[in-house]
Amino acid sequence: MKLHHLGLPVADTDRSLQFYVTWFDFDPATATRYPDGTTIVRNRDGFDLALHPSTGSAPPDTFLHVGFRVPDPDQVRALEQRLQAAGVPVVESDDEEELVSFKCLDPDGWRIEVYWEVDTSVPVG
Repeated sequence: MKLHHLGLPVADTDRSLQFYVTWFDFDPATATRYPDGTTIVRNRDGFDLALHPSTGSAPPDTFLHVGFRVPDPDQVRALEQRLQAAGVPVVESDDEEELVSFKCLDPDGWRIEVYWEVDTSVPVG
């Protein structure tokens, strides 16, 4: 079983779409808007992000977050620097021998983590 999509309530679907296209490699050519106002966009891994218009309150300041794993710690560091230079709020940062990560906020305050970690998984079989 594999996780294939995530739905997020957002205040402005176009603004959120641009954020995820710009920083997290979602393909704008795949963006489809549905009659209820939801826009779904896909990344190159086939993961769908559903952005649904909402007037609800901001996300809680808790553990809830979305994570993007990258294959190289320098990719994490480089993206963090680009986001900070663009004024995107970075709310956590960690740079250790076996884990390099940061969390930033999307336009609606959702926490987005980008991370690399040493793969300690043991093959099954």
